[in-house]
Amino acid sequence: MKIKLLMLYCLGVAAIAFPSYIFHQTKPVEKVVDLAPITLKAQQIAENLHAPTAAAFPGNGTIWVTEQTGKIRLIKNGKLSDASLLDLHSKLVKMSDSYDERGLLGIALHPKFSVNRKFYVFYSTPSNVPKSDHTGVLAEYKLLPNSDQADPNSARIVLTIEEPESNHNGGCIQFGPDGYLYVSFGDGGGQGDKHGETGNGQRLDTWLGKILRIDVNAETGFKVPKSNPFVGNANAKPEIWAYGFRNPWRFSFDRASKQLFAGEVGQDTWEEVDIVNKGANYGWRLMEGTHCYNPATGCVIKGITMPITEYSHKIGISVTGGYVYNGLQIAGLKHKYVFADWTGPIFYLQKAGDKWLRGRVMLQNYPENLKITAFGEDQSGEIYVLTNPDTGPGNTKGGLYKIIKN
Repeated sequence: MKIKLLMLYCLGVAAIAFPSYIFHQTKPVEKVVDLAPITLKAQQIAENLHAPTAAAFPGNGTIWVTEQTGKIRLIKNGKLSDASLLDLHSKLVKMSDSYDERGLLGIALHPKFSVNRKFYVFYSTPSNVPKSDHTGVLAEYKLLPNSDQADPNSARIVLTIEEPESNHNGGCIQFGPDGYLYVSFGDGGGQGDKHGETGNGQRLDTWLGKILRIDVNAETGFKVPKSNPFVGNANAKPEIWAYGFRNPWRFSFDRASKQLFAGEVGQDTWEEVDIVNKGANYGWRLMEGTHCYNPATGCVIKGITMPITEYSHKIGISVTGGYVYNGLQIAGLKHKYVFADWTGPIFYLQKAGDKWLRGRVMLQNYPENLKITAFGEDQSGEIYVLTNPDTGPGNTKGGLYKIIKN
């Protein structure tokens, strides 16, 4: 999700040629796709959702969907319940109906959810701190015994972060295969990461522009895993797993390879997908995709991990990270990474040697002109698409679709 919707196609396309560790830009010829399209179908699971942002799958055919305006909606046996599992509306900042990046943004089930009934949410609440637009909150809740309702009194605040601007909030939360919780934060908002001399993305003394890794199994707050890459570095936050991000809006783990895939929303020209590794630097604000950003030319790229794919704003304007398909129903999609642009096109990536090739996913029985806000993955590895027909949280015609074989 990103802010400058009125300035999407204003900049030209750039490319790279790099001797040693310096980039000098030339004019590229961009290849939209490398592989043949895969045609599949979309099965509508739910409609009339209020700007859906994330989904969780607790089992027994039940789906939870977070609405940006604060409710967690319950879908059971294919039917959307009128009652919400939890309503956080009273805790949220006041949002604009037309466009806003704040709100209820993420949800994750504890790895031992079936036993402890714990889950986690990330949302935007008003701030009392000077020069802070709002506070990002990661909170833990529990379900009531023998119920599909959360206990609102079970809330435990795990962490908070002050956000200087209203945009670039990240807000994706996912448990990794190691049992730790990973949390994404944007660079603090505005344009161009104009925070300090180097921007928040490159600073290690802030959580902004980072993906964190924490242990939530604590009575208060959280614990820092000793194996985090910056533990013991006096100049770095020990919670940081990787850095150099602008707005990693959605990320996920591949169940097979255990790799972390992230959709990194770009500034004015390039969108990218990264495989996120321990301690790695993904370049922002030095780079946007594989291209110099600040400085505009001659950026030093030594130590920066490049994306596995990128595309320009001739193709889309805001990447939405998805999932590697590990289901059983669509053999042709196996081990392919499915993602999208917010404006609608859906893509897949397929590993070929040391490269990732890109193709389109074409969905039948799927309305045109839907905005794609997120993806979901159920216990069987099947993939779902969350949509919103408009740009803002004021729209109540959001949907949830399951990708099925043609």
